[in-house]
Formats: sequence, structure tokens, C-alpha cells
Amino acid sequence: MTAARQLPKFVGEPVRRREDPRLITGKATYVDDVKLPGMLHMAIVRSTHAHARLVNVDVSRARAAPGVVLVLTGADVKAASDMMPTAHQPGMNSATRYALADGTVRFVGEGIAAVIATDRYKAADAADLVEVEYEDLPVVTDARRALEPGSPVIHSEFGTNLCVNIPMGDKEAADAAFRDADVTVRQWMVNSRLIPNPMEPRAALASFDPGDETLTVWSSTQAPHGLRGTLSSLVRVPEHKVRVIAPEVGGGFGAKIAAYPEEVLVSLASMRLGRPVKWVESRSENFLATTHGRDIQAEVELAARRDGRIIGERLRIVADIGAYNQQAGASIPTLTLLMLSGVYKMGAFYAELNEVYTNKTPVDAYRGAGRPEATYFIERAIDMLARKLDMDPAEVRRRNFIPPSEFPFATPTGLHYDSGNYEPTLDKALEVSGYQELRRRQQELRQQGRYLGIGLSAYVELCGVGPSFIVAGGGWESSTLRLERTGKATVLTG
Repeated sequence: MTAARQLPKFVGEPVRRREDPRLITGKATYVDDVKLPGMLHMAIVRSTHAHARLVNVDVSRARAAPGVVLVLTGADVKAASDMMPTAHQPGMNSATRYALADGTVRFVGEGIAAVIATDRYKAADAADLVEVEYEDLPVVTDARRALEPGSPVIHSEFGTNLCVNIPMGDKEAADAAFRDADVTVRQWMVNSRLIPNPMEPRAALASFDPGDETLTVWSSTQAPHGLRGTLSSLVRVPEHKVRVIAPEVGGGFGAKIAAYPEEVLVSLASMRLGRPVKWVESRSENFLATTHGRDIQAEVELAARRDGRIIGERLRIVADIGAYNQQAGASIPTLTLLMLSGVYKMGAFYAELNEVYTNKTPVDAYRGAGRPEATYFIERAIDMLARKLDMDPAEVRRRNFIPPSEFPFATPTGLHYDSGNYEPTLDKALEVSGYQELRRRQQELRQQGRYLGIGLSAYVELCGVGPSFIVAGGGWESSTLRLERTGKATVLTG
């Protein structure tokens, strides 16, 4: 008699990562590892100017260079594809952008031409032969200055650099709370712009089969299903004839969610040539052409009673979305809006968000996408309030937590929290960190002229959203259960 097979336990037990052996032994497959017969390579000619009119783009020398089989310009791309997708909000000035610039460049690194050759070195050499004549235009790189009268306007069709203005909350109630407050704090806070820096930069390989008119794309994307639908509309191939394969991503952090111009360009080139076309981003291209993150700042104000209870919150937010409204770019700051009350019962609330165009690389998702920015604004303001009241920052947080008895709780930003009990988690964190001893040590060191920093943060994060008003298109998911002839079950989940 054999012993019963021990089934694996997944809850409460460490689970060994299945992907590690291939990753650490060099056996993983990235896009650049995929090699197809007859494959060509693409290089991009990128703008060296932050804002300029393209007087002339001469590609004649590049077309005649050894190994070059195709050069695409902005006019070629505009005729063969649709404009890049953008985020949508009511009343938004949403700028048109194609996979290559046609007429005007608006940030350093924007694509001007694509050179396709028999190997990547010939493609890069030929790209250097493209001659671009620029006429400089005024530049604005500071979002607050971009809103001032007389500032250079990046998209002339709007007559303003404002992409969208979104007010939220009750302004009159918030103003009344500040008039009524015993104490107020106010500070301008900055979430700095940053550049995602994955181990593997982006890459794309497209192969169009002219026989059955199918397009297969290998991409270092985080969202192959979304890219499939977007590419279908952009390059005008029916979605059921588009397949997107995501091998190892090599680090994404949100920056590889959106569809990018390069995926469109390799697809158009392959469709025109009937041969596979690959593009692999260089590290310097990554700094310029992959979307950036954050770049949102705000004047944050809290109004409170002397006992530390907050009765009002106001924010004036300026979000720099860069030169274009990227696929989710203008949606990211709205997530900041939604999370601005955090885990606290804030009383009256009002915030106004201005999203602004500047001559910088477009911004999109990065590591929390708008939600860490909200947490920073709130938690920094709580610490400022604690200092002004000469209270322990932990105690100020405790006094303003949403009490368990008030769940489900409707926040002033329009969210509904179904449940929560924040005080025990704070108490546990203080206990395991030895908080009181740290505070004692902090005072002791301060007498010696040495400074020990102690930081606290309490937060909730909006994530894993299903069908809701927050997700463009509603959001959906699926699963499939198959019973095989062998009696085994196969479960497929999104």
C-alpha cells in the first residue's frame, strides 16, 4: 500500500518561484533572443530639440546606405496608421500624436524617422545620415509656469497648455472649515519626475504573414492583451488576426503597460516588407523615449482642532504630463485625487487638479501610478500638523483614523471603503519597531547634536480594481476550466 500523495500547501507557506532557474542560468527568452528567418532591424532618428518645427527631413542618404531596405517618415506613418491612444476625461484637451512626428517635435527623443536595415549596426549608421532641419520654437519645462499668461503654448490648437481641470469636493465647506480651525498647516510639496530604469529596456519584433494577413508581435510589454487590441486599431489589422507574445519583460514597473510608437513602427514596416522587423531600445533611448513617472506637485493644507482632529483638507494640484497625453498619462493624477483622504476622516474636503503640457517626455504609469503621490501629500501634512501641535505623529494619525464603526465608509473623493480597522496595525508597527525606545533615543542623540529620523506612514491603496467607473472600458476578466480525457483538470485564469 502506497502512502497518499502529499498535496502542496499554498496558504501560509513559502512558494518557490518557478521562473528563477531559467533567469539566473541565462536560459530565459527575451525579445532580443528571438531570431526569425529574414529578420530586419530598426533604428529611430530622434529629435535633439525640445520644441521645434521640422523644416525638412532629408532621408535620401539613409535610403541609399548599405543594407537599408526602408525608411519611414512621419508622413508615411500618418497615412498608414491611426493616432496613438490617449487617456480620456470630460473636457480634456487631448493632443494628437502619431508614431512619428510630422511637422513639429515637442520633446527631446520624439521619433522623426525609422530606418530599417539588414542588421542593427547598418540601421544605426544609416539613421545618422538622416538630415533634419529644425526651426526652434519657445520651450516650457515648468508646469506651473506653463499655466501662466504669455507662456509658450505647446499645442497651438488649444491656445493653452492646460490639458484638463478637475475640481473635486465641496469648496465652500472646506473654506468654512479653515475659517473655523484652531490651527492650519500649508506647504507646497513635489513628487519629482523620474525615469523608470528596467534591467532590460523595451523591445519589439513584428512578423506579418501576407498569406493569411496575420500579425505576430513579440514585445516586452506588461499588458499583451491590451497591446493586441490597441495595435489592431492602430495598424488596421482585425484583432482576431493579431497575436502579441510577451516573453520575459526584464522589469516593467508600469512603464511597459502602454502601447508605444515603436510597436506600431515595427508592425508597419513588417506589413510593408513582408519580413520580420526587430527594434531593441538602447539605454539612452530608454531615458528619453520610455514614459517617465510622477512629476506631480501640490499646495497641501490641513485645518484642525487643538486636540489634533482634522476638520478640513484643501489641495491645489499641478500635474506635468509632458508633451502628449499618453495612453494612461492623464488618468494617473486622477488616482491621486481619489486617494487624497487616505485612511483618515478628514471632514470638509476640496481639491483642484490641473494637468499640464510641457516640453518633456510624456508621463504614464509607474510603481503605484498616482496613489503613492497622494500618500506622500497626506502623510507629510500629518507630520507638519503634529509638529505644529507638539503632538506625537502616531497619536495624530490615531485620532483621525476612520473608526471601524463607520464602515462601510464613503470618502469625500467618491470612493467606498467596505471595511477597515487601522489602529491595531499602527499599534503593531509601533510595538515591533520599538517606537517608544526609538523616540527616547532620538531625544538623547539630539542633545549630542546628532539627528535620528523616524518616519510613519499609514495608507490604503486602490488596486486590483474590477469593473468600475475607475477603469476605462469597465474592466473585465475571465477564467476557463478544462476537464481532460486523462481525468486531469486544467485551469486558465487571467
